[in-house]
Amino acid sequence: MKKVLSIAGSDPSGGAGIQADIKTITAHKLYAMAVIVSLTAQNTKEVSGVFDCPIEFVKAQMDSVLSDITPDSIKLGMLSNSNIMRIIAKALRQYDCKNIVLDPVMVATSGTRLMDKDALNVYIDELFGMAKIVTPNLPEASILSGIKIKNIDDMERAAIKISSYGCDSVLIKGGHFSSDATDLLYKDGEISLFHATRIDTKNTHGTGCTLSSAIACNIANGLSIEDSIQKAKDYVRNAINSNLSIGHGNGPINHCWNL
Repeated sequence: MKKVLSIAGSDPSGGAGIQADIKTITAHKLYAMAVIVSLTAQNTKEVSGVFDCPIEFVKAQMDSVLSDITPDSIKLGMLSNSNIMRIIAKALRQYDCKNIVLDPVMVATSGTRLMDKDALNVYIDELFGMAKIVTPNLPEASILSGIKIKNIDDMERAAIKISSYGCDSVLIKGGHFSSDATDLLYKDGEISLFHATRIDTKNTHGTGCTLSSAIACNIANGLSIEDSIQKAKDYVRNAINSNLSIGHGNGPINHCWNL
């Protein structure tokens, strides 16, 4: 049984965060574990509150899991402040953790900021050097690179810049483009594009969390980065196409479409 650890925030409405990660890992028939670093009050319409766990308790959760069970991959999602980032990074180094998928959760779909502005440099310095892959969307990639992204050429320049922070590879997700949903991978000096047509739906809450968790599952199963991304994209596409309609805002996708 392959084991995947998600380190992220909780979404009580079940569409994103830890809940989406656990569903995704389970749908891939792997063993899901979770360290919750923040509690959010959110639904399909808005994020109305965020409560960060005390760093001592975050450390206790990390020690409890990693001292007993070795993950085959780790997905890092919402990390809201620099203290949480430092304690997570310290534990990852202490337990020599591998196959880390870093999903830079900065702003919710509703527009609520989920990462302190002053924490960005700590985020890059502490965590990027340990990441096997970093998976920002277009707004996040723009923040990380300082490049305003309008097209594929901009995505390439941004990916190269982000890669210089020390991660093994960078996947910039193109879902925010109006025309299509082409993602760009920069790895070992090479560019790969993953094309997909846009699906006409408002129910995409948690797609970023889900994609990065699915990539982590595929990496845990021994797949290459390229194959891990393609299989994850296929999984997410089917989850969106399942046309789940829950809530009154941007509804969740169907993580269990294949069960």
